[in-house]
Amino acid sequence: MPSHQRLDATDARILLALNRNPRATAVALADELGLSRNTVQSRLSRLEQGDALHSVEHRVDPAALGYPLTAFVTVQVTQRLLDEVGHALAAVPEVLQVRGLTGQSDLLVHVVAREADDLYRIAGQMLEIPGVERTHNALVMREMVPYRLTPLLERAVAGK
Repeated sequence: MPSHQRLDATDARILLALNRNPRATAVALADELGLSRNTVQSRLSRLEQGDALHSVEHRVDPAALGYPLTAFVTVQVTQRLLDEVGHALAAVPEVLQVRGLTGQSDLLVHVVAREADDLYRIAGQMLEIPGVERTHNALVMREMVPYRLTPLLERAVAGK
């Protein structure tokens, strides 16, 4: 499991401002927050290098790319082949994310598809990976709470 750097209130303020305006420059962030440009730039660099600030890919809606169907697939894996299965899943373009789990399933795979037949094809492709023993698909009917960090950033700024 990767070690994560701890963010302070200033880091959280910068990330909140960046969340409000993802295209903001370091100069614009510095002006908005009353910080020096060098402070903002060095903190952004540290956040990017330390893996606290990820790419903005999650802001692109897969439906806009022709993938309106979202599913979560739990996967049971032959344990000694877990890494190989992970690498094989990474080669499937429709796989957006893979998480290792505890419990009966080993992996939670977030996938997108063009339509039901396409999801069937992707599920079959996953089952063909050596080491994949079983899969279970759950189709997303609607998003109830979108991915968000703003409440946690606001809490960090408040020092709670």
